[in-house]
Amino acid sequence: MCGICGIFNFGDGIPVSSEKLFQMTRAITHRGPDDEGFHIEGDIGLGFRRLSIIDISGGKQPMTDSHRTIWVVFNGEIYNFKELRKELESFGFTFRTRSDTEVIVYGYKKWGIDVLEKLNGMFGLAIWDSINRRLVLARDRAGIKPVYYYLDNKRLLFGSEIKAILPFLDQRPEPDTLALNQFLRFRYTPAPLTIFKGIRKLAAGERMIVENGATRIESWWNYCPVQSEKSVTIKDASDNLLELYKNAVKRQLVSDVPVGSFLSGGLDSGLLLALMNLYGGGWKTYTVGFGQSYPNDELAMALETAKFLHASNYGVHIDQQEYERSLSEIIGILEEPIASQSVVPMFYVSKRARQDVKVALIGQGPDELLGGYKRHLGVFYGSIWRNLPGFINNFTGALLKKLPRNEPIKRGLYSLNEPDRLRRYQNVFSIMPDSSIDNLFIPDYLKSMKNIENCWENYRDQLEQLSELNGFQYIEIRSALPDELLMYSDKVSMHHGLEVRVPYLDQEIIAYAESLPANLKIRFGKTKWLHRELCRKYLPAHIINRKKIGFAGDVTDGWFRKAVAGRMSENLKDPKSLIFDYLKYSEIQKLLRDHRNSFQDNHKILYSLSIFEEWLRYFCDTKQAVPEPSFSKQKSVEEKYTA
Repeated sequence: MCGICGIFNFGDGIPVSSEKLFQMTRAITHRGPDDEGFHIEGDIGLGFRRLSIIDISGGKQPMTDSHRTIWVVFNGEIYNFKELRKELESFGFTFRTRSDTEVIVYGYKKWGIDVLEKLNGMFGLAIWDSINRRLVLARDRAGIKPVYYYLDNKRLLFGSEIKAILPFLDQRPEPDTLALNQFLRFRYTPAPLTIFKGIRKLAAGERMIVENGATRIESWWNYCPVQSEKSVTIKDASDNLLELYKNAVKRQLVSDVPVGSFLSGGLDSGLLLALMNLYGGGWKTYTVGFGQSYPNDELAMALETAKFLHASNYGVHIDQQEYERSLSEIIGILEEPIASQSVVPMFYVSKRARQDVKVALIGQGPDELLGGYKRHLGVFYGSIWRNLPGFINNFTGALLKKLPRNEPIKRGLYSLNEPDRLRRYQNVFSIMPDSSIDNLFIPDYLKSMKNIENCWENYRDQLEQLSELNGFQYIEIRSALPDELLMYSDKVSMHHGLEVRVPYLDQEIIAYAESLPANLKIRFGKTKWLHRELCRKYLPAHIINRKKIGFAGDVTDGWFRKAVAGRMSENLKDPKSLIFDYLKYSEIQKLLRDHRNSFQDNHKILYSLSIFEEWLRYFCDTKQAVPEPSFSKQKSVEEKYTA
């Protein structure tokens, strides 16, 4: 796990400045505190920071072949590298290291850019082919590792993080208002946009090829399953899925450094720990929460799961003051505003885990792959609502809309009545109707937002082959999962030099889950049904049946309703806040009033607006230089629980 960056002056051929490349590389030192490396070849320069996980002594990058014609910088892990190495050796290739990076080098020599399809893992990588003068950038299938770039007609700048690119822009950062509109709708910015004007990111499963002065971006993986008409039995589906889970966990436990796991109160991380026990024991697990100040806190539940599975558990407590105090600097780490309330706890649990381990397995994935959210229930049963007689539909909808603080239901009705399938999915993802989001903007900025409806348009054809739920998940896995949840997991963990691995997002699991019929994911009104049935082999019923809770969801709701408000509310009330250069002060005050008076539940949009204000203050405030995250103070409280 590392950080990559580079410069390619493909338009004018100007030699790359070693000083500039060093500056880019050292901007991402936190991603790879163990080592650094560089390769400059005229107008191309590759930079690398290393976090040593596998082949600690031999895996230095940039890595090249014996003829020094192919150069690779690579951030991530290739879990099938041993199998690929054996295959390549059968073709006569000789390896000098035990590193997975060398498999990419010789894999490219054998298969060209099709080597990407051979790789089972997480990666953001760059391959320089000096003979063909071709540069290839690529992001893994699930989008676990990010790749950012700035491109004009003369040069390409790229990196694992935006901070490697920012110093070389011609002007101070400013927000892309189309990206801002998307962020306020979805709580993240879907690829290819970022909130920074002029800086883009590769989507999950995309690659960029720069060759002969031309640049093209294309999907190298866009697996679209065709659901078989042949029914699959529950037992076969469960057995097949379990075998894939076991294989993925076994592969991702391979490491030359200590490994632990994050443990919540839910069943996904609990099952993950149980599967880890098949290949070892005495695991260290890490949990974060509010403790006794929050009635639905996960600390006690995680401790119970750890005891049941004979693991040590380390809990970190944070409170509202600590949460808000750290928010600004964590925004600096994220670079892109992401309005997930789990970002701050992810930061603190990563920091604590890094004291003991260098690799942590996390339970992300089953919710998206197998239908674990309430929105999946709405999508699955939505056709029933749309097929109701018009007078019943209209009467029920009008009645529910009048109920106070019923935003999830209101959004569901607004979304599921949309006849166009892609638009319907966009509306389900949106936290407010698009007209309400547009109304927040100062009118001058709305002119630049004409392409908002084209979001995910390139996926429309694939949806025709899929059921309603599987089609929705197809979008979710290719957008919300990589550009929100996996994005912040990568940024905050790598800030501490911690590699997080995501076994449930193994490529074989994704392919199998997407091929399953929807009625094995949602059944009898239960979410994630097949996954729950599988969990019964390893976890007791009371853990499996726990109510799903998202960290801090209803906590931040309460924070915005307090008579004595915290930092986030005060920023939104201050007419001098930077956010009001783009958005209407009066509309945001109305959102605050309606929330405090319990007319509406606006905590999600209020939280998003607070995050945007923090982003503006960190990156765009002309009164101060862009600061470096420090986190010199730590006010959280840690407790250790040993089963």
